[in-house]
Amino acid sequence: MTDAQETSISNAARPPAREEGPAPVPLLEPREGIPPVTAAPEALAEVVEAFAAGHGPVAVDAERASGYRYGQSAYLVQLRRAGAGTALVDPVGCPDLTALGEAIADAEWVLHAATQDLPCLRETGMRPARLFDTELAGRLAGFARVGLGAMVENVLGYSLEKGHSAVDWSTRPLPEPWLRYAALDVELLVDLRDALEEELERQGKLEWARQEFAAIAAAPPAAPRKDPWRRTSGMHKVRRRRQMAAVRELWTARDQVARRRDVSPGKVLTDAAIVEAALAMPATVQALAALPGYGHRMGRRQLEQWLAAVQRARALPDAELPQSALTPAGPPPPRAWADKDPAAAARLAAARAAVTARAEELNLPQENLLAPDTVRRLCWEPPGEASESAVARALSDLGARRWQVEQTAPLLTAALSAVPSDV
Repeated sequence: MTDAQETSISNAARPPAREEGPAPVPLLEPREGIPPVTAAPEALAEVVEAFAAGHGPVAVDAERASGYRYGQSAYLVQLRRAGAGTALVDPVGCPDLTALGEAIADAEWVLHAATQDLPCLRETGMRPARLFDTELAGRLAGFARVGLGAMVENVLGYSLEKGHSAVDWSTRPLPEPWLRYAALDVELLVDLRDALEEELERQGKLEWARQEFAAIAAAPPAAPRKDPWRRTSGMHKVRRRRQMAAVRELWTARDQVARRRDVSPGKVLTDAAIVEAALAMPATVQALAALPGYGHRMGRRQLEQWLAAVQRARALPDAELPQSALTPAGPPPPRAWADKDPAAAARLAAARAAVTARAEELNLPQENLLAPDTVRRLCWEPPGEASESAVARALSDLGARRWQVEQTAPLLTAALSAVPSDV
């Protein structure tokens, strides 16, 4: 039994809300030291063999280069398993990690905030069949702070270094302090998992967590976002459709450059600069260069590239200009409900109050008890029959897990039934 396991057992009975106590013990070095980076097929084969021979859950983490590189690819994958130790794998040198994923396919993978890492792990060929998400477990258990550092401190009594989370992980070679940080990120994940499992069992929420984990593992990759240019920061300032077309053209041109150069789009042209050009609709290179974000450090060729995007927007016929807003796939924004459908607005108010009260009783976030979008859709188009079974079916059809249906269907049935249809 490790020191961390002993600490986790003694701390497992703590009320989750408690966040004070003895000062945490700094965790400075991995137990077996910093492992070498696996960056060649021969070394990867040894890691695959070691992890296939290991036992128990596998701690998994991934480091990306967000803000530095295009996309969200993994630039380091960290794993730890009993009997195998810790491995640091370089997906640049070893881009296909399918064999590694298959070697641990029978194991439960332990990740922190799994939905953040699963997309980049899938890119390498690694897909878990079973997982345990320590961040989500912390939410369900009622912890106020669920970052990895906070959870390790509050549950296990250790402090992790926090200094390298936002560095450029595409740097090669990776500095030793970064590698130490990366190895420590998986050092205690299994210990944390064990302690959280005990806490969830004590609270009667372990089966809820298992259903949530199974849903994450089975979820398909997210569909591409429609009109991603609409998420440009500062877009709310852009009112006219031709200006919106300029945002779209500039965003698209920037994305093509960023993809080709493999750099973060924000390093090519900032969102603020895109909005400035769209609002001003400059007609000349000189006018564009005078705008914020297009200063003296930008060459003429670059300026001409962005001006060409503005000119394409200027030349579009009215029929090809983007609509002011996307037609919502679901219900309209709740702020419009009072005018569009007062009865639906009343149902939503009653349902939100009921879900909030129940979440407080269960000591977990409201959005984890039931997704806000599920509540909105149910209230906008309630089942024709105001019965608990009908509400339960509607919730299941909307993607709610069984435990969520059991906890919320009765109170939502009461909330919907309490509002007359002719409000």
